[in-house]
Amino acid sequence: MKTDSQFLIDIDRILEAKAGAKAKYVPRFVVSYLKRIVHQDEINGFLRSVEGKVGVDFLEEGMKFLDTKLDVHGLENLPDDGRLCTFVSNHPLGGQDGVALGYLLGKHYDGRIKYLVNDLLMNLKGLAPLFIPINKTGSQAKDFPLMVEAGFNSDCHIIMFPAGLCSRRHNGVIRDLEWKKTFIVKSVQHQRDIVPIHFEGRNSDFFYNLANVCKALGIKFNIAMLYLADEMFKNRHKTFRVTIGKPIPWQTFDKSRTPTQWAAYVKESVYKL
Repeated sequence: MKTDSQFLIDIDRILEAKAGAKAKYVPRFVVSYLKRIVHQDEINGFLRSVEGKVGVDFLEEGMKFLDTKLDVHGLENLPDDGRLCTFVSNHPLGGQDGVALGYLLGKHYDGRIKYLVNDLLMNLKGLAPLFIPINKTGSQAKDFPLMVEAGFNSDCHIIMFPAGLCSRRHNGVIRDLEWKKTFIVKSVQHQRDIVPIHFEGRNSDFFYNLANVCKALGIKFNIAMLYLADEMFKNRHKTFRVTIGKPIPWQTFDKSRTPTQWAAYVKESVYKL
């Protein structure tokens, strides 16, 4: 079966969509470099090989392709009494951690999971059934609250990386940026307990240095994001430790702290796991 080309990575088409007529002025060596760092050929080869796989089956193939293994602790903390939960995790890698947690939780809950993700990932057709797309920079920005609401209204568990971006290095320490409060507000509103998860891993020194240089120069565009696919390939053939904490009842998040303060509290809980 031939893979629908619209779901393959196509740097030429992306540049044309983002830059319009100006795309033709981008030097070819730059285009070639972009194709190389996003591993266009390798990823498209994988996507062609898994045509027809969707949801957790697609994630399982992704785990095999990346040769990712998990050392899981705290499986007994996963609720099995029918209540819907919000699973929140630190985001050290930006690639494998999303695939791995989706696979782990998707297997456990028979595919009844939903991600809140950047809409770029919607191009992975096999994962589309598990995604609630978020585009905070484009035309969908106004629909962001509706997408979040749709996720929390569903009969699926929610997986979120509240930092939004993957972890950065500050003063030699690799940690998430500030966790956004959405997961607190919506979990309380929909009476979902929050399950903290810690994912152990890191990207390359190059990645962290690039992110810090861009920040120091005041560059708004997330250039480091372009290298996440390359970081994913650097992290192939590894075993990652995943620690699942005890569920935090939604009633915990009362008026004694603001939602932002409670988000920081859960973040600290994750890093103590």
